[in-house]
Amino acid sequence: MKKNGDSLHKLCFSSRRVELFKELPINTQGNTLLNLSRQCKYHILERLTNTEIINLLHYLDSSDITDLLQCIEERRKKKLVSLLEKDVRKKVEFLLRFSPNTAAGMMSLDYVIVSKESTFDGVIKKAQKHEKDTGRFPVILVVEQGFLVGELPAYSFAAHKKEDKIEKQVKKIPSVRFDADESEIISIIRRNPTNKVVVLDDDNSVLGFIYASDVLKLVHKTSGHSLYAFAGVGHEEDVFDSPLIKVQNRYKWLILNLFTAFLAASVVGLFQDTISRVVLLAAYMPVVAGMGGNAGTQALAVVVRGLALKRVELRTGTRVILNELLAGAVNGIITGGLVVLVALILQQNPLLGLIVCLAMIFNLIIAGVAGSLVPLVMTRLGKDPATSASIFITTCTDVFGFFTFLGLASIWL
Repeated sequence: MKKNGDSLHKLCFSSRRVELFKELPINTQGNTLLNLSRQCKYHILERLTNTEIINLLHYLDSSDITDLLQCIEERRKKKLVSLLEKDVRKKVEFLLRFSPNTAAGMMSLDYVIVSKESTFDGVIKKAQKHEKDTGRFPVILVVEQGFLVGELPAYSFAAHKKEDKIEKQVKKIPSVRFDADESEIISIIRRNPTNKVVVLDDDNSVLGFIYASDVLKLVHKTSGHSLYAFAGVGHEEDVFDSPLIKVQNRYKWLILNLFTAFLAASVVGLFQDTISRVVLLAAYMPVVAGMGGNAGTQALAVVVRGLALKRVELRTGTRVILNELLAGAVNGIITGGLVVLVALILQQNPLLGLIVCLAMIFNLIIAGVAGSLVPLVMTRLGKDPATSASIFITTCTDVFGFFTFLGLASIWL
């Protein structure tokens, strides 16, 4: 495991990634590619010959082959598909018909369908034939009159005679439509703890199945994309991209952030006289702004994740906002109380500590409301809340935090 992790690290962070990749055993190259970032896949696949790609695809199933081919330019993809073995080619061509972001685009075809009335002997023979043809033991799906009934677990073979019928050993298995999107699949996995989900066509016939482990990878990928989006970086950016690509991915968000920073600065400018009279205020300004920004980002992360997993909807938004508002108020009281103690010990100025405390309570309330309201509004407008919401939330907390803190200081100090 550690050796595999070291290999992935070298491939991701070395300028010699193609040379290092070719040094790997041919039977591990395909799985290694699947675990690399999309940018790394592009970089390596573009520099491999068609023969080299076909050789490494030989060790993958049709689902994984399809995933890798999605990273290849269309004309070359068609050429590579034509070079696959006949049985594999048919499966890959079938899978390529579907969008990679739907259930059908993620499904595996390593299954066999048997009748509910089948015997264990008949099922074993069918499964062995599939294994002989593909090199993989199939998932066994059970149907009745063409409709899915469930799955026959592999362990059931050990406890029954060949002539026994499988009917009583069939276990229910969740299903999803072929055009279901990523969030719907994740939601089904959450509601039905299982290691796979069956994909159905319009007429409820079986098309394939999805492993829960593949869905887990999808969750990690989605989280990574959201993390890049929070930072204002394109999720396809790679550490070895040229400076030009990095600039193109980032400059728009930096310019927007510049304007919002000027807005916060203009609020501070309104209180120049107060700051010049009580210089100590400048030392506490980053505390108020920083706490508000962090609290807003925390609320944003929770709400965006809830939206992605279908746990938060627009109709439940009021409850979400209220919860974040109350949480912000309590956190403001706790952290503000600590600031009062610091001001009392270091500056012997309890009034200054009280002003900072009140400003932090107000700012953390604003952070909770903005952190939950902004992503809900952006979702309502059909925009991705992870892309730029953090900039607007930080602006809210900076502007209102400075205004409250310096405003109270102007009145009381």
